[in-house]
Amino acid sequence: MSIDLALYQPDIAANTGTLLRLGACLGVKVHIIHPAGFALTDRNLTRAGMDYLDKAALAEHDSFAAFQDWRHEQGRRLVLLTTKASQSAYQAIYLPSDILLLGRESAGVPDSVAATADLRLRIPMQPDLRSINVAIAGAMILGEALRQTGTLPGMTPFTEQS
Repeated sequence: MSIDLALYQPDIAANTGTLLRLGACLGVKVHIIHPAGFALTDRNLTRAGMDYLDKAALAEHDSFAAFQDWRHEQGRRLVLLTTKASQSAYQAIYLPSDILLLGRESAGVPDSVAATADLRLRIPMQPDLRSINVAIAGAMILGEALRQTGTLPGMTPFTEQS
């Protein structure tokens, strides 16, 4: 089992295409939790996803409830990246079975969805700035999680140095 990425009702096709491309390049499955704010078609995703879309491992879930049912059956931990969290994403210890959840570009996730997360994390940034693009945020923390778990292609597991 390895870390997965989940997109909660994504609004912007270009960000979704970028994250599908990232998933293909890093060997990470990407889950789309519907409804999306656009039709999930090759035409809408190709500009950012380029010719990587056919190499992406994509799972679609009709609703957050359907995603939650699947996640619980699999015994997976849900890690929400949110500007509302107090814990830094760089202080967390990631597990190979984690699913990193990214919210909608326009609104994040509702409080009811955030409440279901096993861990809520934020990316530290300059004061008075609101947020980082969702695709960039996903790439930053996915890279850290894969590095820590030794599942980044070509890497070995993280060990603390004395």
